[in-house]
Amino acid sequence: MNSIFESEIAIRPDDIDLNNHVHNTKYIDYVLAARYDQMINEYKMSMKDFEELGYNWIVSITYIEYKRALNLDDKILVRTQMDSVNGAQCKVNFWIVKKENNKIAALGYLTYTMISLKSGRPVRVPEEIIKKYSI
Repeated sequence: MNSIFESEIAIRPDDIDLNNHVHNTKYIDYVLAARYDQMINEYKMSMKDFEELGYNWIVSITYIEYKRALNLDDKILVRTQMDSVNGAQCKVNFWIVKKENNKIAALGYLTYTMISLKSGRPVRVPEEIIKKYSI
């Protein structure tokens, strides 16, 4: 089982919708922001590093369950865990948690597909990257 990493994300006023809570589309933004942070701080391989190797990641599958509304004054933690690697794809589980009570606001997974920057086509995730992300 791979490690679960955690990032604190700030809810911004422009994340709030007409119902006075975080708009559903922002939850994925929070996960993506956490992944960027964790790539640098936990995996020691930033998006810039991938680009220098000629790769990039695109989200090909998104699955999310909304459990609780988030509000402007909430403090949130985004936890992610590398679930699996299969060919060109990596599945990453996530949990968005209210910091004050550790209750889950949303959970799900994203499937990322590695692509070649040169061709724009999917490429198999290299073994050295799998090892780096299997912590």
